[in-house]
Amino acid sequence: MLIAARFATGAFLGGVYPPAMKVISGWYKKGRGFALGTMVGALTIGSGSPHLLRSVFSDNWQAVIIGSSVLAILGGVVLRLLVIDGPHDVKGAKFNPRYLTGALRERAPALALTGYLGHQWELYAMWAWIGAYMLYVVGDHSVVGTSLDLTSALTFSVFLAGAIACSYAGVWSEKIGRTTVTSIAMIISGGIAAFVGFIPSEMPVLIVVLVIVWGAAVIADSAQFSTAMTELSDPAYRGTMLTFQTGVGFALTTVSIWLLPIVKDSHGWGWAFSMLALGPVVGTLAMLRLRSIPEASKLAAGKR
Repeated sequence: MLIAARFATGAFLGGVYPPAMKVISGWYKKGRGFALGTMVGALTIGSGSPHLLRSVFSDNWQAVIIGSSVLAILGGVVLRLLVIDGPHDVKGAKFNPRYLTGALRERAPALALTGYLGHQWELYAMWAWIGAYMLYVVGDHSVVGTSLDLTSALTFSVFLAGAIACSYAGVWSEKIGRTTVTSIAMIISGGIAAFVGFIPSEMPVLIVVLVIVWGAAVIADSAQFSTAMTELSDPAYRGTMLTFQTGVGFALTTVSIWLLPIVKDSHGWGWAFSMLALGPVVGTLAMLRLRSIPEASKLAAGKR
C-alpha cells in the first residue's frame, strides 16, 4: 500500500508540470522565458520546502510530511479557484503520435530535447542526494541550540539559490538567447559537479559555497528548455511536446538517481558527482549545435 501511494504521488506530481507550463505559455508571448523561469523557480522552492520544514522540525518527520502535504493541497486549491488559460493559449489538437515522431525527426526539437535530457541527468540526482552530501560535509549540527538543523537549512539554501537563478536566467535568455543561457548554466553546473566531490571535507565553507552556486546553475536553465520547445513546436501540439519532453526527462532521472549512491559507495562522492557532469557536457553540445542552425531564429525573438 505504501509503495502504491508513493507511486501515485510521483505520477500526480509529474502531471502538474506540463499543464502548468502550457498555461503560463498562454499568458505570454514576449517575456515567456522569464515567466516560465519564475514558474520553475516556484517549483524549486516547493521542491526544497521539505528541507526547510525539516530544519525546524528535525525530530518530527511526521510534521514534515504533513506540512508538505498541506502546502500541496493549498497549491491545488489556488490553481482551481484562480488560474485560467491565457489569451495566447491555443486550443490543443487531438493527440497525434505521428506529429510527435515527425517533430522529433526535425533537428531543432530533437536538439532541444537532447539538451533537456542532459540537464535532467544531472538535476534530480543532485537534488535527491545533496542533503546526504551536506550531512557528510557539515555533520549533524544545529544553528540555534537544538531548534534549527544546519544540514537541512543549508540544503534548502541550495534550492533557494536555484529559485532565484531561474528568474534571472529567464531575463537574460530574452536578452542574449536561450541557447547561450542554457549553455552557460550547464558549463557552470557540470564544471562544479566534476570536482566538488573531490574537495576534502575539512574545507566545509568552500564546499558549501560551491554547492550553493551549483544549486543555482543546475536549475537556472530548466525553464529555457521548455520555452525553447514551445517556440520550436506547432502551437496546437505545444502541450504534447512539453508532456513528452518532461516524461522522457523524468524517466532518465530515475537512472542517475539510482546510480549515484552505487558509485558513491564504491568510489566516493567525487566520482559520483563527476558522473553527473556527463549530462551537461552532452546538453551543452546539443544547445550549441542548435544555436548554429537556421531554425534557432525562432528562439527568443531571433536571439537564439
